[in-house]
Amino acid sequence: FHRGYYVRARAVDHCVQDFLLKTQSCARTQILSLGAGFDSLYFRLKDLGLLSRTVVYEVDFPNVACQKAALIKGIKELSSLVGDAGGEGFGAIALSGKDYKLLGVDLSELSKLEKALQEAGLDNEIPTLFLAEVVLTYMENSRSDALIQWAAESFSQACFVLYEQMHPEDPFGRVMQQHFSQLNSTLHSLAQYPDHETQRRRFLQKGWSECSVMDMNEFFTFCVPEDERRRVQALEPFDEYEEWHLKCSHYFVLTAAKGMKSSWTPLFPGSFCLAVPCGDGPVSVSESITASACGMRSEAAGLRCYGHHSALIKPNVILTTGGFGEEDGQHRRMKNFRVLIKHEGCWKAGRVKKENCGKRWDGRLYHTVSCLSNSLALMVGGRTSPSSAALGMLWLKFPESSTALDLHGFTVELVDLQTVAEPAALRWRHSATEVMFRGEKYLFIYGGRSATQPVLGDWHFLHTEELSCTVIPVEGPVPEGRHSHSACTWRGGVLIAGGLGAAEQPLGSVFFLRKIEHAFQWQTVETHPPLVPRYSHTAHVHEEKLLLVGGVWFRSSSVPGITVIDLVTGLCTDYVISVEHLEWPLMLHNHSSVFLPDEKELLLIGGGGNCFSFGTHLNEEAVSLNLSNILTSH
Repeated sequence: FHRGYYVRARAVDHCVQDFLLKTQSCARTQILSLGAGFDSLYFRLKDLGLLSRTVVYEVDFPNVACQKAALIKGIKELSSLVGDAGGEGFGAIALSGKDYKLLGVDLSELSKLEKALQEAGLDNEIPTLFLAEVVLTYMENSRSDALIQWAAESFSQACFVLYEQMHPEDPFGRVMQQHFSQLNSTLHSLAQYPDHETQRRRFLQKGWSECSVMDMNEFFTFCVPEDERRRVQALEPFDEYEEWHLKCSHYFVLTAAKGMKSSWTPLFPGSFCLAVPCGDGPVSVSESITASACGMRSEAAGLRCYGHHSALIKPNVILTTGGFGEEDGQHRRMKNFRVLIKHEGCWKAGRVKKENCGKRWDGRLYHTVSCLSNSLALMVGGRTSPSSAALGMLWLKFPESSTALDLHGFTVELVDLQTVAEPAALRWRHSATEVMFRGEKYLFIYGGRSATQPVLGDWHFLHTEELSCTVIPVEGPVPEGRHSHSACTWRGGVLIAGGLGAAEQPLGSVFFLRKIEHAFQWQTVETHPPLVPRYSHTAHVHEEKLLLVGGVWFRSSSVPGITVIDLVTGLCTDYVISVEHLEWPLMLHNHSSVFLPDEKELLLIGGGGNCFSFGTHLNEEAVSLNLSNILTSH
């Protein structure tokens, strides 16, 4: 929530100050803020001494303008900055100062707007910057188009800054639209202008000679200096990366210009020489994978969650633990475990009885669970709050015999562990992968983050019987630290793919921790085309293929489906997940997945997030994907 407003304000300030800088040789300039609301832009610019040659005009509905005028007059520090130039009460003018004019006019009534601005002193012949922050989208398209065209045709030297939503039809976009519909605030622009290119064409066709568009991930990455990004990222405990990046991929900033003495491109400064970290990506194929609901919505409310972990503890038996979601009519950290059992070809869900042996269940998120035998699993790490220390390890003990498993009588015993290996477990968003070394079984615990370290790049070999960490030599170049990556066992080693790096940028690298004679060795797995950087995905290995499922990436024009990497040739292929049979937007982040190789079935469990702008959005129930076609044909 805080970051979202920050990046919006930063984008507008960036463009405004660039306009003032580029026009500083002009005797006079002006800024016209459309639908200004209670924005404080004028006061910030005035306080910085940037308005010596510039007049700021603000327009909003008459009742809003009157409220704002009264607010300004009632605060000495604000009214002294505005001063009094007279003219208040004349026409639409609610407040008038030497360099500030506040007008009450309906923007959709263009003739009245033009008349009011003329009476307030707006000059059509000097450089003018138009600002519209989430304003035009609330107008009928014919009226907003007319306003954009009027601005281009009526002013000889003009620039325009637009900040709005985009990508309405992907899963997060559907959640966004639903949010605004519930507020009775329909976003009119989205149907006709859903993306970068349609918005750019809109302005060029309405009389503007140049136009540039960036989504807010691109803006934050390339237009905010690195030291400022680090400052913002360190301001408060933060662990909502997926929602932050998804929201930023659904908002854009657009700049357009016409008649200016030199090109105005504030979104592409001279230092802008990097490519956006989304890549051309794998080969996309027309074949899609159909998602089918498992048909147990009424009994699977406890699976409407994210940040949980699901583990196949026996054939056709999946245990899901932790996370945040909907339980007993509330949104909270999940108190109950859930079990999924496949019986006669159908998945059924049930609750699990927990027996606590000196350890009360803490409702952790972003932990791992590794099944070490047919009656024992090890839970490692996780967190409650991102400002709290990470949690340690727990044994999970369950019935050894499959006949003892029942949807109504499944019991898991929790056993607290205090071991010398605790430092290895004090993390979350990490991975824990089983490896063998010299005949002994270990968990390779890698990466993640903690309350004090936003990204970890270390690893530990945890002996599964002694629960102590063993030093095993690892050779080769060390991968960049990461969290929210995927890890799979392959050929006695570990495949690490993607993740979020120290700069909060998705990573596209794939590494193989290969077992050699007396050690392990890091090797880079080359993929072609290069893998699109991503994180918050899940992964599975089938034969010589690595399957990456969902996740978050910065390619805002599409959402990740399933990427298949041939581990022999390096060929990378994308498959779209068809959701036409689902009744809700399928969230492919913060989910868990279990792959059943015999049936070539992939089960997606949970997923979604808690966006403080648009609310909690969770997958309604478990989803099954049949991968037979792509694993046979690939």
